[in-house]
Amino acid sequence: MKRPVIWVTVTLTAAIVVTATLLIATTTRGENTSFGSSAGRLEVQTVASGLAYPWALAFLPEGRMLVTERPGRIRIVSPQGQLSPAVKGVPEVMAVGQGGLLDVITDKNYAQNNTIYFCYSERSGSGGRTAVARGKLIDGTAPRLDDMKVIFRQDGPLSSGNHHGCRIVQAPDSNLFVTLGEHYSGRDQAQSLDNHLGKLIRIAPDGSVPKDNPLVGRDGARPEIWSYGHRNQQGLAINPATGDLWETEHGPRGGDEVNIIGKGKNYGWPVIGYGIDYSGAKIHETTSKAGMEQPVKYWVPSIAPSGMTFYTGDLFPRWRGSLFTGALAGQMLVRLQLNGNTVTSEERVLQNLNERIRDVRQGPDGALWLLTDSSAGRILRITPAGK
Repeated sequence: MKRPVIWVTVTLTAAIVVTATLLIATTTRGENTSFGSSAGRLEVQTVASGLAYPWALAFLPEGRMLVTERPGRIRIVSPQGQLSPAVKGVPEVMAVGQGGLLDVITDKNYAQNNTIYFCYSERSGSGGRTAVARGKLIDGTAPRLDDMKVIFRQDGPLSSGNHHGCRIVQAPDSNLFVTLGEHYSGRDQAQSLDNHLGKLIRIAPDGSVPKDNPLVGRDGARPEIWSYGHRNQQGLAINPATGDLWETEHGPRGGDEVNIIGKGKNYGWPVIGYGIDYSGAKIHETTSKAGMEQPVKYWVPSIAPSGMTFYTGDLFPRWRGSLFTGALAGQMLVRLQLNGNTVTSEERVLQNLNERIRDVRQGPDGALWLLTDSSAGRILRITPAGK
C-alpha cells in the first residue's frame, strides 16, 4: 500500500545570528522552513518522513528515488513522498551499531538493465564485514530484486558493528569504487595490504578485479585495493569538472578529512593525522610523512562528514562547482568552494535544522536532496525560496 505524502513543519526558536560568512535565519512558510545562505534564502521541504535511519539516496531515471534504511530495507519513493513497501530480495544485514544496509546506486545503464548496487554489513561468525551486492530491480506494487548476487566480501578481522565505510561510486568505465572502514578496533590494519580494512577498492560490475589495479600481481597484497591508509570513509564522489575521485572520512577527535584519491596512494591512517584518540591520548606519529598523502581539507574539531556531491545544477548558479557534504556530529550541510583542487572557503548551512545529515544528492530537478539520520528520518528537498 502506498503511504500518503507526509509534510512536517520545523519550528525554530533560536535567535537570528549574524556571522562574517553566513546569515542564519528561520521563518515558517506553510509546510516549509526557510534558511539564509550565500545563495539567498533556502526553502527546506520535507518530502517524506518516518524512515528508520535512512542512509543513502539514489535517483531513478523518471525522478523517483531509492532510499536505504539501515535496519535492512530499500524503499522506492515518489517525488511527492509516497513510500513503496520494502523491496523484497534484499539479503539479511547485521544491523548492529553503525552497521546495516548502507549505500545504494543505480548502474549507469539502469534504463536498459535495471541493475542496482548496494553495500551492507554482513554477519560472519561472531562479527561482521562489508559486502557489495547487485541485482535487477523489478518495479511495481510489490517491488523486488531478481538475480541478486554478492559480488564482493571484505577480508580481514571482523567488525563488532563499527566503521564499515560503504560508499559506492561507478566510474565512466563502469568499474565500481567502494570505501571500506577499518572496523575501529583494527586501525593498524589500514596500513597492511593483505586485507581490505581501511581501504578503497576498485572492482568490475561483476566483482572481478580490473587488470590495471595498482596491486595486481604483487605478492601478499589484495588486488582489489585502489588506495589505503583510510579510517572510516563516509563520502565518495567523482568531480565532474576533472574526473578526480574525492572522498571524505571520519577522524577520531578531530582530523576529519577530504581527500583526492590517487591510484595506489597511502592516506596515512593511523600513522599521520590531525586528531587525537577519544581518551585524549596521542594516536599519530606526526601530521605528515614522506610517501603519505595530505588531505585537501581537514576539520578540528570533527564534524563527522557523510554523503557528498558536486553541484552542477541551475537552481543555485552561485554554487555551481561547489562540493557539498552532510555532517552528522556537526548537524548541518557544508559547502566547500573550490578553485581547482584547492578548497578556498567553507559555508555552513542549515545549522538551525538540528538534524544529523547522512546523505546529500543533486536531484534531476537541480535541487539538493538530503537524508536525516534518525529513527524517524526524513527526505528533505532544498531549493531557492519561492521556486
